[in-house]
Amino acid sequence: MKNQEFNPKVDAYIAKSQPFAQPILSHIRELAHKACPDVEETIKWSMPFFELGGVVLGHMAAFKQHCAVGFWGPEMHAILSEDGLLSENGMGSLGKVTSLKDLPSDKKLLNYYRQAAGLVASGQRTKSIARIKKPPKPAPEVPVELSAALKKNKVAAKMFAGLSASCQREYVDWIVEAKRPETKQKRVAQSVEWIAEGKQRNWKYQNC
Repeated sequence: MKNQEFNPKVDAYIAKSQPFAQPILSHIRELAHKACPDVEETIKWSMPFFELGGVVLGHMAAFKQHCAVGFWGPEMHAILSEDGLLSENGMGSLGKVTSLKDLPSDKKLLNYYRQAAGLVASGQRTKSIARIKKPPKPAPEVPVELSAALKKNKVAAKMFAGLSASCQREYVDWIVEAKRPETKQKRVAQSVEWIAEGKQRNWKYQNC
């Protein structure tokens, strides 16, 4: 291996780890580089990560009494699960590793790193974390009191209709949270006034 493949920060991480953890981390590091010569090392969230083209292949970490070895991506999780190795016991994919004996065979680990790298190289994985987009929340149900007040003020009604669902919800929640009828009426009146002026509920502090 070429020296430039090693990140000095990872060297320091391994050196500061517990004695039992050092051979485990060094071994995992060696296998990751052997399986994927183009792998890059970095430190994220205070632990070593292996990346290819900026996409995380996996990570390793040392704790007081165990190590964690993780492979990233749903595809790798499925492969490890099928092989009966995926564990939720710890921060890694392989559970709590306390010695080299707890690891799968070198042949298997090399194959896992090659598969992980192959997913990135082929373009199947393009992001370290595939975030699921949440659907936007629907417009809130307008309280009867606010609806009636808006009908009496065309300018406010038009402005309210033009607000985003989140900004509408701020007004609605503020009114609904009022415990006393008189408080609710005051908030309705204040809301209509601000809405007519084109202001959001928290206009004094932020912009929607």
